Amino acid sequence: MPQTRPLFAAALSMFPLAASADVPINVVTWGGDFTAAQKVAFADPFTARTGIPVNLIDADSVGAVIKAQVAAGNVTTDVASLGQADAERLCDEGLAEPIDPALIVAGADGTPAADDFLPGGLSECFVATDVYSTVIGYDAQAIGPARPTSITEFFDLQKFPGRRGVLKEPRFTLEMALMGDGVPPGQVYDLMRTPEGLDRAFAKLDSIRDQIVWWEAGAQPVQLLADAEVAMTMSYNGRLFAAHVEEGRPFEILWDGQVYEVEGWMIPKGAPQKDAALQFVAWSTAPEPLARAAEQLSYGPPRASSQALVGFYKDGKTPMAPHLPTAPENLTSALAIDVDFWAENDVELIERFAAWLAAAPAKP
Repeated sequence: MPQTRPLFAAALSMFPLAASADVPINVVTWGGDFTAAQKVAFADPFTARTGIPVNLIDADSVGAVIKAQVAAGNVTTDVASLGQADAERLCDEGLAEPIDPALIVAGADGTPAADDFLPGGLSECFVATDVYSTVIGYDAQAIGPARPTSITEFFDLQKFPGRRGVLKEPRFTLEMALMGDGVPPGQVYDLMRTPEGLDRAFAKLDSIRDQIVWWEAGAQPVQLLADAEVAMTMSYNGRLFAAHVEEGRPFEILWDGQVYEVEGWMIPKGAPQKDAALQFVAWSTAPEPLARAAEQLSYGPPRASSQALVGFYKDGKTPMAPHLPTAPENLTSALAIDVDFWAENDVELIERFAAWLAAAPAKP
């Protein structure tokens, strides 16, 4: 593990002990391995430092919980873990407290926080904690001696025969279709804002539609690979990593054309422990806590200076940095989800995608 304790201690010293350190803060989050990682990297060390207990509360739909609490005037949540799009939507609706960016610690190398975060990682009511991505996965033993090196090969049924696992929704899928047709990441959303661009994305999906196996839940694509139902599949990077490291599966990730999304903290309007919540948000999004979180779960830290601090996976033997969406080499041809685009176009594109699915010919 990198030797960063003096730097971390200096970051901690910026946050004095809260006046009511015996009163817990309630953090609503997603459950499972995600909550477990937040407990190890954020909650337990924060309590050890400040004396403030942290209750981690799991919810199936964090955004819905926050909306309901604020609407009822009975807010019991102090901090919520949300995707960037949901957090910004709640902020726009006046359901979130502003977070002063001056509270956020500078990067490990002294870079101002605003420049250290990935785009979208630090905004009016949101501070990022992690980055996950949708990637292409394949079974290295089953696919043959050649290995795919470009997302265009996901759509190349001659070079890599076999069925393809595809997420059954337009978000992520249309972006990957365009990149699979040779569109550079930086041009994808400009193109998707045009009728011609959308036609091109659906045409690319048409080129493999009789070989598509659709999936909807995150566990499905890994199972499709394990059962040899597909040669390659879209998948969430964390699922592939867990199958590879925890289960010994020979699954590999093609990072070219990954589409990543940022998740992080927001504070609901009227949070009962607002001051302690701000302290928790600021402390947990300093460079080293974010690096420690990335060692627990293969979601990348949203700060550039955190990446260099990442050590080994919790097994103590797997170097974690190369397996993260935020590794510099994995970001080379990555695309960040455009939350504004989807806020403006999701209803229309969900309808068009459903119509396209309904018109698809039956598989033989």
